[in-house]
Formats: sequence, structure tokens, C-alpha cells
Amino acid sequence: MFAADLLTVYLGAVLVLIVTPGPDTFFVAATSAAHGPRAGVLAALGVGFGCLLHIAMATIGISALIAASPWAFGVVKIAGAAYLALLAAQALRDAWRGHAGAGVTDAPPRPALDLFLRGALTNALNPKVAMFFIAFLPQFVDPSRGPVWPQLVVLGLIFNLPGTLWLAGLAMLSGRATARLRAMPWARRALDAVVGVFFLGLAIHLARSQTRA
Repeated sequence: MFAADLLTVYLGAVLVLIVTPGPDTFFVAATSAAHGPRAGVLAALGVGFGCLLHIAMATIGISALIAASPWAFGVVKIAGAAYLALLAAQALRDAWRGHAGAGVTDAPPRPALDLFLRGALTNALNPKVAMFFIAFLPQFVDPSRGPVWPQLVVLGLIFNLPGTLWLAGLAMLSGRATARLRAMPWARRALDAVVGVFFLGLAIHLARSQTRA
């Protein structure tokens, strides 16, 4: 399906993109630091699912329509920024109220579905990710080698699967590194505050983003 030289270039580009820190990287690391490895891994799986949605949309052309329409781009952008702002408010509320003195073994874990959806929505509601897929993947598609849509799907999966595993590994590392901090109430509140400020910064950055990357 792919020329060997073109696939080699793509794999190299994917490797660089995966290990380069970005919003998803910091989102997963922050979630894991504040709530533990389990939370971070679930958030990473959610991000991976969000990427699958972007791959599907890029394949059927919806992402191209969003990128071409300032109105549609703006709606998705504001929705994503609002959701990140909500996450920021929740984290800052936890930092203000504390966890009733609970340590890492006493604090109730967040529901798995909630953590998964956080990752999925954070990624899916970012129009910049949609624009990345429609700008990046087609550069490695060769119409002379068959239908375009299967090539887009395969290229997207080659990017998404290792990327999700990378984020899950990062979540485990971040969660274990901050385990002792989460056991101390004051440190747990500080982590919540840092996460809240980070989410707020992401929301502002997304809200100020332009239609063109």
C-alpha cells in the first residue's frame, strides 16, 4: 500500500511527534500526578479514542469542512475551551476545599468512565488536532497505490497506537513519581492547584487559537 521510502519517512516523523511534548502529554501527566497512574492511563486511553474520532473525521472529510469554515471551527474551539475551563474549575475547587485530610489510600478514585471521557473530550474538542490530521496524513498518501481512505486509516493508526502507549507509559511514570506527594494532604491540594492552572492555560490558549495553524 505504501512505498518503502515514504513509509520510512512517515515512521520517523511519527516518532518525533510522539515524543515531543504537547497538550495531550501534559494533560495525561498532570492527571496522573494529581490522581495516580490509573487515572493517567485512563486519560491516555481517552486521548487515543479522541484521536480515532479525528482519524475517522479526516477520512470522511468532516475535519476538512470544519477547517474550511471559520464558523464551524469557532464552535468546536469554544466548546473545547469551555470544557477545559470546566476541568480547571473542578481542579481549583478541589485544591481550595482539600480532600478532607484523605491520603492516597483514602481518597476515593474517580470513576473510570469520567477519566476516559476527560481524555477523549479534551482531544476530540480540539480543532487544532483535526487540522493536524488533515494537513499531515495526506502528505504520505499515494493515490496511485489504491483508494485514499484505507491509506488515511492505516497512517492514522500507525500514529495513534504507539502514541497512546507512550502516553500510558508516561502516566505510569508520572503517577508513581508523585505517589508520596499525593499521600500528603497539602501536597495533594498543591497538585490540584497546578492541574487547575494548567487546564485554565490550555483553555485560554485554545480560545485564542486561529483557524489556520
